[in-house]
Amino acid sequence: MSATSRKLRAVIKVPVQSLSAEALRGVVEAYVLREGTDYGHRDYSLAEKCDAVVRQLTDGEAEIWFDPETGSVDVRPARSRTKRGDET
Repeated sequence: MSATSRKLRAVIKVPVQSLSAEALRGVVEAYVLREGTDYGHRDYSLAEKCDAVVRQLTDGEAEIWFDPETGSVDVRPARSRTKRGDET
């Protein structure tokens, strides 16, 4: 794909503290329900998975990113950087 045919999308980092508790829970639940990670030998409840993600977000290990073009929200490891130009 050439540079002229490739469109860079701007995504926005959303500070966890800017979300209400209800909004944060909604983002985290949507992420957990779609991410499909195998948690090992034990099954974890939705609440346990959500609590783990919230803990990662509040500890700065993960970040929330919003794509205004698609209206989608994603949770990513804090150290990750993509080639889409979304690092700040």
